[in-house]
Amino acid sequence: MRNVATRLLSLIMLLQSRPTWKAAELCEELQVSERTIHRYMAMLEEMGIPIYSERGPYGGFALLRGYKLPPLIFTAEEATVLYMGANLIGEIWGQTYAAAVTSVTAKLDNVLPDDLRLEVAQARQSLVVSGLTTRDYRPWEATIHRLRECIANRRCVSIQYHNFGLETTERVIEPYALTLQWGLWYVVGFCRLRQDLRTFRIDRIQSLTPLKEVFTMPRDFDVRTYMARTMHLEPTYRVEVHLDSEVAAQVRERHGHWMNIQEHDDGSITARFGVATLDWALGWVLGYGNKARVIEPPELIARIVETAQNALQQYRPTPT
Repeated sequence: MRNVATRLLSLIMLLQSRPTWKAAELCEELQVSERTIHRYMAMLEEMGIPIYSERGPYGGFALLRGYKLPPLIFTAEEATVLYMGANLIGEIWGQTYAAAVTSVTAKLDNVLPDDLRLEVAQARQSLVVSGLTTRDYRPWEATIHRLRECIANRRCVSIQYHNFGLETTERVIEPYALTLQWGLWYVVGFCRLRQDLRTFRIDRIQSLTPLKEVFTMPRDFDVRTYMARTMHLEPTYRVEVHLDSEVAAQVRERHGHWMNIQEHDDGSITARFGVATLDWALGWVLGYGNKARVIEPPELIARIVETAQNALQQYRPTPT
């Protein structure tokens, strides 16, 4: 019944948000059948909610003009969600939404009864999420804030960008969206220099200048679809490494959620995983020293032998 009550409340909120709703639109919003929508409407009418309905292609459901829902009363769980959501926004966005976070939490403190506020405080102490960003983004908060404003106003920006290859370029981009991926902030947009969609890491932007020129974002652009397609790298190499029992538990704990690990009777393991390049795999294997032995691919074995020989050369005694 609680689920039905929640949906009825959501239904009233939807009806208040705009003059008319078609049954099919309400079905999509609430993820229920049209028959259920009609049943909910009948329940609201029985509760005294003034519902107006009209059949036909231009008809739909509406609340009687002037009707407003009484002040909201939150459950402890709902209030906790609001507090934690505000705290997460504050951690991720920093100063950009700091004033809004302070304001919304102050409003919650003001409307919640004392017993409910105490229950929420206990929940917030025991349910903590932090460390969502890989690095401290306070030096780039102004950049993120300006980008957010330019995205909202559809304004182009000129940036000085330092790419992964240590090359610095001047670019004009049409910023479409900001996104946090794997603890790093990115801006996605159309790059005038490359004449294509590009993803730029915020901490590599050396300078940013908003321009007066405006742009039109493609109507079919979806940042989630774009990031899923471009940030997912298909593995080029299949790596297989045998690790001694002394480090097996450590590997299993740190990487067992994405590696395929085969256990052996002597306590050792064989780890199998895919990588797009061998650079990370090289450092990872060398990190375990003589406790790790690469089985394949041969290209990785050759690079480890070369790296080890170069390291030995560094420590050979200098002839006197």
